[in-house]
Amino acid sequence: MTTNIPNEALKRTHTCGQLRASDDAQTVTLCGWVQSYRDHGGVVFIDLRDRDGITQVVFDPDAGEQQHSLARHLRDEWVISITGVVRSRGEDRANDKLGTGEIEVFSKNLIVLNRSEPVPFQLDEHHTTGEENRLKYRYIDMRRPAMNNALRMRHAITKAMRDVLDARGFVDVETPMLCKSTPEGARDFLVPSRMSRDGFYALPQSPQLFKQILMVGGIDRYYQIARCFRDEDLRADRQPEFTQLDIEMSFATEQDVMDTTDEVLRKVTAACDIDYPETVAVMTYEEAMRRFGSDRPDLRFGMELCDISDLVADSEFGVFSGAVKNGGTVQCIVVPGGADMTRKETDGLADWSKGFGAKGLAVTKVAESGDAFETGIAKFINPLAASLIERTGAKPGDLLAFGADVMRVVRRVLGELRCKLARERDMIDPAAFEWLWVTEFPMFEHDDEAGRHVALHHPFTAPFAEDWDAYQAEPTKMRSRAYDIICNGLELGGGSIRIHTPEMQKAVFNFLSISDEEAEEKFAFLLDALKYGAPPHAGLALGLDRVVMVMLNLPSIRDVIAFPKTQKGSCPMTAAPGIVDEEQLTELSLQMIPEEGSKTAPADKAEEADPLAGML
Repeated sequence: MTTNIPNEALKRTHTCGQLRASDDAQTVTLCGWVQSYRDHGGVVFIDLRDRDGITQVVFDPDAGEQQHSLARHLRDEWVISITGVVRSRGEDRANDKLGTGEIEVFSKNLIVLNRSEPVPFQLDEHHTTGEENRLKYRYIDMRRPAMNNALRMRHAITKAMRDVLDARGFVDVETPMLCKSTPEGARDFLVPSRMSRDGFYALPQSPQLFKQILMVGGIDRYYQIARCFRDEDLRADRQPEFTQLDIEMSFATEQDVMDTTDEVLRKVTAACDIDYPETVAVMTYEEAMRRFGSDRPDLRFGMELCDISDLVADSEFGVFSGAVKNGGTVQCIVVPGGADMTRKETDGLADWSKGFGAKGLAVTKVAESGDAFETGIAKFINPLAASLIERTGAKPGDLLAFGADVMRVVRRVLGELRCKLARERDMIDPAAFEWLWVTEFPMFEHDDEAGRHVALHHPFTAPFAEDWDAYQAEPTKMRSRAYDIICNGLELGGGSIRIHTPEMQKAVFNFLSISDEEAEEKFAFLLDALKYGAPPHAGLALGLDRVVMVMLNLPSIRDVIAFPKTQKGSCPMTAAPGIVDEEQLTELSLQMIPEEGSKTAPADKAEEADPLAGML
């Protein structure tokens, strides 16, 4: 097979998505992959594809016997170049599903640039192809228009972010990838070093400390499209390595950061033909938890939590009255039209709720009369029907689902339940985008297992001054000056006003049971920097992968990352993580304990005769 490809074959005049009826009679050169092949007993048709679209190409026997014979050997995913003449298909043969559907190209010259073995899956079979297989052959999967479009939209979104921040005077600064291990909420990925046998680098979970030090250094406005690494359990919106837009500002308030973020997201959404509100609603953490049971509420549907503790406190139904007497709460959500749910379905919800710490899930339905309940726990609460129906606004045919437990469990169960039912009952408009700022998060929460307080965001977040003075004895009542941007129930980013004095930073460390010695060992460089005139500063990080996923309404961030990891943290294409040789381990003073079993290399494939020898 010759590799002597004429330069003219690579000089495309158009992409495969550009030609229109106005190009009739032009001589053009196209390059791309064979999408499909059809031999109509003489005339050969192919769909030629590149990242911009598809053009139908026709090979007629009159174009020459050798060319036509070569065309009849073409197969899916071969890479070719054709030069030919654009011709109208005519109204009766136009394909309105293609942008190029009004025309076709009659090939005069065909050059095969490369052949392809039969691909492991067809591009239109990705819904039925396992993700592991698609990731193993990611270079095939990327040829799908949807996957290709996602990566191009990611580029457009990233550019939009840069454009806004460049115009606002932010400076793009790179921060180190080889850092010191510091506690930031997840496990670090550690990197051994040949040059330091008794120490490890850590890959950054975020550039948090470096961007704060950049503010101390007078950079004033910083941003970075930053790579971050966290060794944590994976899910659809989480990867061990991910990308975020990192922002930090000196002499800034919460509103300054939120306004900047709004402008970034307004430009991002415009690039995706999505509207962004002129003013984004702001809700405190406490209100979000009270109304929606979540600090990242989805506002595209109702089913808000309703507290009925006062109504049932003296009820004869011991499950409810007992929860209130023990210091807990009783709350419910109203599921519109939920009376059509079967006993099997509601029993299934009770079992599901146990996965979130509940003992079960009580339900009942509003009778057609509208003034009583039926089924479920109806007989226990019908004496309270009038007050419950008035409080909840429930209507005939609605279902009420109740939680009775400590506040934390009830809010979590009902908060998750409203989202689950909204998805399953098609209550969500897939074209809707509901944005929200959530503010005033708790500064600390108590980790019962560890027996100490932990930072809800991170230990560099500033508290409200009035709360710091008032709640020294009750740290969980302190509010932090933190804020998250939410879209459709997903946290897309978050940030805070930072602590900028060494005294306050040490005091917060003490609340977190980080001793002066431990703080000095892990954060000495930050504490030292804060001594030398650190300005008040604030920042935020937007998860770029999540932003793209939400903008394109995709179910997983793996669909917007070129080379993602599986939920087990592996790369099927490169077989990472992989084994390194003994010499490398010795240099690092490491020893690998091998797993049982061994891998066998696949047998070599027998060579087959080349039917196109001499023709390419």
